[in-house]
Amino acid sequence: MSFGNDNVYMGDNKVLQHFEQLSKIPRGSGNEKAVSDYVADFARARGCEVLQDEHDNLIIRKPASKGCEAAPTVIFQGHLDMVCEKNKSTVHDFTKDPIRFRIEGDIIYAEGTTLGGDNGIAVATALAIMDSPELQHPELEILMTTEEETSMGGAFQLDASPLKGRMMINFDSDREGILFVSSAGGVNLYHELQLAWEGREDAESTSPYTISVQGLMGGHSGDDIIHERGNANKLLGRVLDDLRRHVEFELAGLTGGMKVNAIPREAEALVYLSKEGKETAAARIAQLNHILQDEFQASDRDIKVVLQAGFESEGAAAEAAQANAGRRLTEEIKQKVISLLLLIPNGVLSMDKHMDNLVRTSSNLGVVAMTENHIAMRSLARSSVRSQIDVVVNEMEALADAIGCEFRKDQYFPGWPYRAESRLRPIFEEVYARRFGKPLEIKAIHAGLECGVLIEKLPELDAVSCGPNLFDIHTPQEHLSISSVERTWGFLQEVLKELK
Repeated sequence: MSFGNDNVYMGDNKVLQHFEQLSKIPRGSGNEKAVSDYVADFARARGCEVLQDEHDNLIIRKPASKGCEAAPTVIFQGHLDMVCEKNKSTVHDFTKDPIRFRIEGDIIYAEGTTLGGDNGIAVATALAIMDSPELQHPELEILMTTEEETSMGGAFQLDASPLKGRMMINFDSDREGILFVSSAGGVNLYHELQLAWEGREDAESTSPYTISVQGLMGGHSGDDIIHERGNANKLLGRVLDDLRRHVEFELAGLTGGMKVNAIPREAEALVYLSKEGKETAAARIAQLNHILQDEFQASDRDIKVVLQAGFESEGAAAEAAQANAGRRLTEEIKQKVISLLLLIPNGVLSMDKHMDNLVRTSSNLGVVAMTENHIAMRSLARSSVRSQIDVVVNEMEALADAIGCEFRKDQYFPGWPYRAESRLRPIFEEVYARRFGKPLEIKAIHAGLECGVLIEKLPELDAVSCGPNLFDIHTPQEHLSISSVERTWGFLQEVLKELK
């Protein structure tokens, strides 16, 4: 299978060599068939047993190394898919183009797109494990799932009955030196508003303008929510709310964000303004730029709101606006849209008082998408406490009732409860302390991990989660530390040896 890529990694680390090969294979959520087949073929060529289901999930068995046959089976787990985000100016087709690397010292970046380290590093590590006959380890079941980034659909649909292992190493964490032992659950929430359009007899008196929020950091909607970075969708609502208090304008298009589990970095609206209204709007936006740059100087120093003539967006919102040229949303619908943007809960909603700097409950308004007939606003709510998820769902539903729009929710994905008794955890702690001369940090994470879904299928499962240093995931600024991958690979090999 060849996809073509001119990436070159100058090193001999097996994990990074395999990661480079994976970068040639498109593997966005829902498009994992090619990478699933690649990994399955790779495993069979090395004498491993392969189970591949209709959802492209993989269970791969590598027999125990000599002398470790009596040890309990261990599951090594990750997911095959990646978040596909790119800069607006980047030309890239995630269905066929390879991810191109840029290496700066110890760091690997992609060229204007997400890197795919989340969770390509787990897949690459699994390939390295299969490709290393010298490793000492118990029987391994390598579990690779699909659609983790969108719905955890692969894990939900997995038939776990073939799995013999009751200890699991999840390799979907992004901080070296930290062992995660608990994670949040969550649910996707949707507000959908039917649109009503109207024409204007005096349409020639107004002109189209784009108002865009740009320059935000974005990030993972679970792991990075604590940093209180700006949410482009929410900030656009704030801008539109400010304008409606000072100037008459009409709304004809709206778009923002790409993935519900990524804090949106960009959002924009198409509005119609008179010549006088444009001058007032420009003055208000100039003032808002000063305000926002002051408010977000620590988290989003490049934030800016831009007013420009015309409509430069791409995608469904642009198509809808262009198809409806000459029509504007009714005043009533415009007010409802702005109110929804303002009032949908977003950001950190509560902190966990049992652990330092741990978010308990949050919500992220990740995507705003518009068609000719409706506008949809999609949020992802997370919490380590199921009752808190229920509170957010009820608040969202009450808001929908008050505004007069439709509301629905997706399947809840379960949290991963802390397990007091664990064989895995002390082995990781002992090996880490011996290898690095310092204690391993034990933490919970606000992001969702598949451990919760798999533990519901295998209640006795003893799980931990770890990984190398990976930064700014779910954004085009995603980057990976080469030396951290090397250290983590060495650490994992020693842990597997101790599990005999």
